[in-house]
Amino acid sequence: MTVKFHPNAEAEFLNAVEYYEDVQNNLGYEFASEVYGTIERVKDFPLAWQKMTSKTRRCLTNRFPFGVIYFIKDDVLIIVAVMHLSKKPNYWKERV
Repeated sequence: MTVKFHPNAEAEFLNAVEYYEDVQNNLGYEFASEVYGTIERVKDFPLAWQKMTSKTRRCLTNRFPFGVIYFIKDDVLIIVAVMHLSKKPNYWKERV
């Protein structure tokens, strides 16, 4: 399964990596590793995670307060958002 990030989701992800790296050396790397691990769980079990809309689902990271929001189309996993859980919950819906 191929993985593609919506451009805004990629920007969110990179901004969060940068933020955590500023907080503590290597914490950005640990955050990125956690997000990639979450994406691997989604690839292994794409229908196992909480439905957000009729098309999208969310898989939570284990260590950081983030969720990966995604949908699958033609065997492509499309990451719609790498969402901090304290953000306005529906801000990403226009991306679908």
